Amino acid sequence: MAVQKLDQLDKQILRMIAEDARVPFLEVARACNVSGAAIHQRIQKLTNLGVLKGSQFVIDPEKIGYETCAYIGLNLKNPEDFDKVVAALQTIPEVTECHYTTGNFDMFIKIYAMNNHHLLNIIHDKLQPLGLASSETLISFHSAFNRQLPVVDSPLLDE
Repeated sequence: MAVQKLDQLDKQILRMIAEDARVPFLEVARACNVSGAAIHQRIQKLTNLGVLKGSQFVIDPEKIGYETCAYIGLNLKNPEDFDKVVAALQTIPEVTECHYTTGNFDMFIKIYAMNNHHLLNIIHDKLQPLGLASSETLISFHSAFNRQLPVVDSPLLDE
């Protein structure tokens, strides 16, 4: 995948909205010494390039009853079933991420459950029927931090 060419204004905008996605465009415009229309155009450009992938509110899983977070490494009986398994995983609402990986697992997923019993039910009733050869579950006690990558100055990103 190609690195997108970003100028200093793009980077300044990205830094501001990564810090606070709800910052008003006019505030961004003032900080960048450009018009509000210019910010709207840049945001649209960054979205069209795929640099920005939308905006969303982040829900705290614990606040809505999901007390268990787990990472599960999956090995498939038939690795050629990747696409079918990914499609099935997308239908399980508790699965929030899925990654193809190197190493000991074919894929790695992140899952939220109400509690350990709910997690066991998801593994037994929803994951095992997907044709798993094996799996390994790691339960997260607490997320120490979660953040966006920084927008850095780099010759690869400069026009």
